[in-house]
Amino acid sequence: MEKKLSLHVTGMTCAACSARIEKRLNKIDGVNANVNLALERADIEYDATRIQPAQMTEAIEKLGYGVETEKAEFDIRGMTCAACSARIEKGLSRMEGVNAANVNLAAETGVVHYYPGTVSVQDMIDKVKKLGYEAVERDGDRGEDRKAAEIREKRNRLILSALLSLPLVVGMLAHFGVPVPEIFTNMWMQFVLATVVQFYIGASFYIGAYRALSNNSANMDVLVALGTSAAYFYSVYGLIHSAVTGEPAELYFETSAVLITLIYTGKWFEALAKGRTTEALKKLLNLQAKEATVLRDGKEEKVPVDEVQAGDLLLVKPGEKIPVDGTVVHGISAADESMITGESLPVEKREGDPVIGATLNKNGILEVRAEKVGKDTVLHEIVKIVEEAQGSKAPVQRLADVISGIFVPIVVAIAVLTFIVWYAWAAPFDLSAALTASIAVLVIACPCALGLATPTSIMVGTGKGAEQGILFKGGGPLEAARAIDTVLLDKTGTVTHGKPEVTDFVSFRRSEDELLALLIAAEKRSEHPLASAIVAYGETKRLRAKRARDFEAMPGEGIQARVDEHFVFVGTRRWMAREGVSLAPKHEAALEELEADGKTAMVIAVDREAEGVVAVADTVKETAKRAIADLQAMGLDVCLLTGDNERTARAVAEQVGIERVIAEVLPKEKAEQVKRLQAEGRKVAMVGDGINDAPALAAADVGIAIGTGTDVAIETAGVTLVGGELGNAVKALRLSEKTMRNVKQNLFWALCYNAAGIPIAALGLLAPWVAGAAMAFSSVSVVTNALRLKRVKL
Repeated sequence: MEKKLSLHVTGMTCAACSARIEKRLNKIDGVNANVNLALERADIEYDATRIQPAQMTEAIEKLGYGVETEKAEFDIRGMTCAACSARIEKGLSRMEGVNAANVNLAAETGVVHYYPGTVSVQDMIDKVKKLGYEAVERDGDRGEDRKAAEIREKRNRLILSALLSLPLVVGMLAHFGVPVPEIFTNMWMQFVLATVVQFYIGASFYIGAYRALSNNSANMDVLVALGTSAAYFYSVYGLIHSAVTGEPAELYFETSAVLITLIYTGKWFEALAKGRTTEALKKLLNLQAKEATVLRDGKEEKVPVDEVQAGDLLLVKPGEKIPVDGTVVHGISAADESMITGESLPVEKREGDPVIGATLNKNGILEVRAEKVGKDTVLHEIVKIVEEAQGSKAPVQRLADVISGIFVPIVVAIAVLTFIVWYAWAAPFDLSAALTASIAVLVIACPCALGLATPTSIMVGTGKGAEQGILFKGGGPLEAARAIDTVLLDKTGTVTHGKPEVTDFVSFRRSEDELLALLIAAEKRSEHPLASAIVAYGETKRLRAKRARDFEAMPGEGIQARVDEHFVFVGTRRWMAREGVSLAPKHEAALEELEADGKTAMVIAVDREAEGVVAVADTVKETAKRAIADLQAMGLDVCLLTGDNERTARAVAEQVGIERVIAEVLPKEKAEQVKRLQAEGRKVAMVGDGINDAPALAAADVGIAIGTGTDVAIETAGVTLVGGELGNAVKALRLSEKTMRNVKQNLFWALCYNAAGIPIAALGLLAPWVAGAAMAFSSVSVVTNALRLKRVKL
């Protein structure tokens, strides 16, 4: 069967690349391929009976190129347990053209990566429908509306079921000698009430069971339908038998009705609790400003924030939210960025500084040039990352998926065996006792709690991280972080601020202000980063500006310029010696002391007389020492990994309390250091911010990118620290530990619940309605336990 496929191929740089891919594809039996370099596309005709798209993708990737897929996101309704999500996931994954599918039971969502042209979104929706569920292409707002409607529907059905079941419970009291009005013990009234509950309120269980069985699988609905139907139809048989013979009937109408009511109670509480797992995302989305003040033709105009375009000039007054990401073009203020970065202290903003949309302007008027709007803003990027993380699976979830897939058939077999043993041996020919025990087994063994154990914790954990400015890109990094025993820290931009600052200024003859004025005038003509640091330092002193002329820069040595009537030199001691500037012992001592601290010290000479020293260094972040101490207190081995020289690296390491230093390493060598530690059996986290850190971030067990760093580093890492503070790396590791502990608690109790509950029910020690209540409680307890993560302190 001939089919066509178009793949978007990345990484091709020349005609040789496209020819190589085309040649490789055409060697595959049943494939005719044409690769277009300009369009970055491979158009393929293939025999679907002999080859699948995944095999062609694998062939391209083995050559060192990439294949991009499209992504479709769905809201999925009708899932009741892990067996449901596993079935949908398996069904979608087996569709031709689908690269990967992930279905999240707790979030009731599905994400499918597919190859365009081979399968459509509608095909996927139809496939889910054929499996017995409902899928709708995801839209954030509509998704929330559907969830709210679903919660209301569950609540209304629960109320009706409770009202109809209450008279049956009252009638049941008569069995214990409690006097009740005769109407409550009337068999026909009980029949009518139970029938409405069984086939109207409980219709969803029958529908779900039918769909599951028709697809050769079983889920929670099968267990509930079997258990309640057994009680109901046995009671119907007893009612008819009593009506015909006049003998008293043993009825269990209240058992089936109460079971359905209790199960609906659990589902309603579960839906409410699951809604709370996405509160972090709702809070983030609600942070965005609704309106923006745009300056057009000198006039202020209020517009919805969705209408702001890149390049617009915005006016942000004190107390207003900054509408979108941009750059300050005029004004001085401070911005409260805690809602994005998790850092409580306001950040000063002045001309040229970047601002983040949804943060709060505190005390000054700012004019901001809009740069990133709509879905390109930092806020929306954070929401996107968190959504993807919440929908992903942690490796630990595989265990639950495997167990859930075989669980229901085993339970049905145990229930049948329980019935046989009771009827043939434990209580010979006592149909009532055998039926009661087998119904209790069916009801208590629901795998809901097992299916919810992992995804609910992952959802809450990643949401908690987002609130703290910590973005996990999936359940994998979240799980892997807890096993880390070694942390490698890049120096520049991670431990230090990443930009030079003046740390020391010493004048030996003139007043400091006079010498500094001469220095600033000379350095203003230079484009060197060190000169920029010196000028920035001088601007904070608000000195009278001087002008320089005859400026000349000596690469690697220094600068010279004429300021007023003075000839000013700034540079290294070697250069000063060549220019005839002699250094006294006090000059040498000052230089040596500063250089011993890892600072870049420069001599200032005026008219060939040494008059001062200025030192510049990439200063350590204020919170770095505390963060590193916290990492060490957690029992982690912390190492500074940098391309800088040994002396500077040692000086910085000494300031922050790091003993182990690996210096003067190239980017490739950073990755090799990571692999060397992994070969020793260590679990390594790499924290960095630059392009040179990307190889190490990718090689590490967990890559942690500083959010103020380069896009390459952020894309490579599994965890991003939005605010750029090293302290958030500590919080990320703690959050991983607490989240995975929570997952294990959930899995432990879910498995223990079933391991203990099934034997107790099989022994006849559990009434069916008690089993139903316990089953409902187990699911709610798992979700509630996951919600505890919202209150943990990091």
